[in-house]
Amino acid sequence: MKPRAYIETTVISYLTALPSRDLVLAAHQQVTRDWWSTREAFELYVSQFVLDEASAGDAGASARRVEALRDLGILDLTREATLLAAELIRAGGLPVTAKIDALHIAVASVHGMDYLVSWNCTHIANATMRGRIEAICRGAGFEPPVICTPIELVKEQAP
Repeated sequence: MKPRAYIETTVISYLTALPSRDLVLAAHQQVTRDWWSTREAFELYVSQFVLDEASAGDAGASARRVEALRDLGILDLTREATLLAAELIRAGGLPVTAKIDALHIAVASVHGMDYLVSWNCTHIANATMRGRIEAICRGAGFEPPVICTPIELVKEQAP
């Protein structure tokens, strides 16, 4: 059985963006494209929040993002995910301003994803917040996914 990965919007944004002149961003874009080429090793999922975020903004960019998401599974927003997202914020796992980020984590946790893949290192793939996020998820009865960037999964897939 393939590992199941929830793909957060930043991954699709890096995948489909025009090449950046910023060296760090360009490297993240390349890593994302490299990882995306191995996507058949995973069952990939998103939520309606990813679809909504990907659809926003510049028409050309949003069309590229939506096209990249076309064949991915869509996870429902359940009552349990809504409650877990609220708990992630109430218990201090994420700031009040990160409601959508909390929903990404909650949807992935409630649906039993193995990984949550994100370039959002402010609120999601943030090592200083990870322990609290995991504890809150477990306290609510859900095993959290491994929260990581594409670079961490590229290394896992290396021969």
